[in-house]
Amino acid sequence: MFHPSCVVAPLVRVCALGIVVALGSAFPAAQPAIQPTVDITKVPPAAQPSEHFDAEAATEAYMAMIPPAATARSNAYFEGGYWLVLWDFLYGAAVSLLLLNTRWSARMRNMAARITRFRWLQPLIYWVQYLLLTTVLGFPLEFYENYVREHKYGLATQTFGPWMGDEFKSLLVGLIAGGIVVMVLFAIVRKLPNTWWIWGSAATLALLVAGVTIGPVYIQPIFNKVSRLNDPKITGPILSMAHANGIPTNDVYQIDASKQTTRMSANVSGFANTMRITLNDNLIRRGSPEEIQSVMGHEMGHYVMNHIPKTIIFFIIVVVGSFAYLRWALGWALARWGERWQIHEISDPAILPLVFLLTGILFFVLTPITNTQTRAQEKEADMFGLNASRQPDGFAQAAIHLSEYRKMRPGPAEEWIFFDHPSGYDRIHSAMVWKGQNLALFPTTTPAALVGQPKSTGQ
Repeated sequence: MFHPSCVVAPLVRVCALGIVVALGSAFPAAQPAIQPTVDITKVPPAAQPSEHFDAEAATEAYMAMIPPAATARSNAYFEGGYWLVLWDFLYGAAVSLLLLNTRWSARMRNMAARITRFRWLQPLIYWVQYLLLTTVLGFPLEFYENYVREHKYGLATQTFGPWMGDEFKSLLVGLIAGGIVVMVLFAIVRKLPNTWWIWGSAATLALLVAGVTIGPVYIQPIFNKVSRLNDPKITGPILSMAHANGIPTNDVYQIDASKQTTRMSANVSGFANTMRITLNDNLIRRGSPEEIQSVMGHEMGHYVMNHIPKTIIFFIIVVVGSFAYLRWALGWALARWGERWQIHEISDPAILPLVFLLTGILFFVLTPITNTQTRAQEKEADMFGLNASRQPDGFAQAAIHLSEYRKMRPGPAEEWIFFDHPSGYDRIHSAMVWKGQNLALFPTTTPAALVGQPKSTGQ
């Protein structure tokens, strides 16, 4: 696949895979998460509805349900993720510079040209080489980040073999989807050398919409079994809430996420005929009915409040700005180092590592901005979910479950930079403020009579 003098890549591949296979076969099973020492489906006395209900006290009562050891563990996991943002960026930058400065990228371009004389097909052949090589070079960090670390903190359930199977599936999806993208974009650059950045932006956005549309139906089943959920005790309240909020669906789906992770999640995804309400089986198994309803109310909020179209509009700005930045930055970099890299024009597939290096720099700098945009939408969905489900205590339960891998009390700057969701404390506090303003929905009883009693559903 490569120039005969390039013997390093095969050696790296063999050594890397040999090491990770040895590590994977010896790695211990997932450690269990530290569970709350109290039943979180019971409302603590300070959070019970009463004439003296105080949102601050109620929030602290729920926070106290999380064991200190669990808090320390989730804080360590989440704060470690801050460093991974940096290491991912630096590692990716180092790989891109390696491919450029060793001229491996130019050699892969030459190989593609030898395989076919059709210029429109050469970017695809280059992409296959590029993705395979960067997958091997990036595998040590991928293995640590998504296998070793997830097991260390009790969040993964897969053994090494099935995990590698999913990695291989991801690679195949990347080869196909990425191949289509690079062929389209390089065709635009060749045909429209002066305005490629404008039309490239439009094509990228169109491909993004296509991915959002087909993902729930064609991509997700590659990794997980998707089936209709037929438990009316769960689906009845969810569908009632959906129909009351104008969501056109009569089915609820579940996925077997527990084969990979202990995380609880749900989503309302897709467009038009591909729209689906989906719960993962961890949420079904571990969540109370009130928690499930609150989570689904949140997810429906994303759909009803048009967060997918709004996100696409946001990314129109980001993508167009990114392509304008690339138009300038690529020209500047090629003028300075193009001869050294044996890359002389933007339509050359060998420029791809430089594209990823420059976009990596841009999006690393934009991390607080993109996180803030997402966090603002998540906050809106939280408020919609509270109003739709009327389950503030279920919402607090969900925040406690999420505390297994999310820091609950970040500082303001920390939250602004690193959090793409509101903090757990913020979410519980919002739920308790909502509850305090809607006490008429809940039976009011004296606190002494409520200690240890199951919570009211408010229905």
